[in-house]
Amino acid sequence: MTIDNWPKVEAFIEKRFDKKPDLKAALFVIGMRELGSVQRKLTKEEKQDLMNLAFCKICSVDGYFRVDEMDADGWPIWKQVKPLPKMSAKEQEQFLKEHVVTYFETEELI
Repeated sequence: MTIDNWPKVEAFIEKRFDKKPDLKAALFVIGMRELGSVQRKLTKEEKQDLMNLAFCKICSVDGYFRVDEMDADGWPIWKQVKPLPKMSAKEQEQFLKEHVVTYFETEELI
């Protein structure tokens, strides 16, 4: 995996939302895509839940998480199936960007 296409992810989000994105914004976009349409304003907690959903989704590609079930509101309940590697903050950012880029490429968004 590589983050070479990270600028394409940023450009996609900036064009779509007219805002310079960061990693949190990219995770939020992934979470929204995975959850589906929401017809109301989200609470702060729900926005954090969306970013967590995105984190689990992008890490599921490498087998770290899997959907265990869906809750009554249609949110996936993720189960961690193997531990994430120990990483420094910089390594974590790299890891997440690589996985976000892979998601955007796989979904043919960039």
